[in-house]
Amino acid sequence: MIDTIIFLIFAVMTIPLAIRAVSSRNITHSAVYLMVFMFILSALFIFLGASLVGAIELLVFIGAVVTLLIFTIMLTGGKELE
Repeated sequence: MIDTIIFLIFAVMTIPLAIRAVSSRNITHSAVYLMVFMFILSALFIFLGASLVGAIELLVFIGAVVTLLIFTIMLTGGKELE
């Protein structure tokens, strides 16, 4: 029962995070929202029993792709959209 409640809380949390990742005016905030979204998505995969997919999501997407994205944003001086 508690697993279902935690799963539903995580599932509901993904919707506003995905919307904020796309609609944020600050590109750094958008990358952070994307990182948190992918972390919660990984937790959802682990709750569903696909622990390998959840681990790959953590290692590849959060560990490499989002870190590289944040590094390039900081290096190029990402600004707010006008």
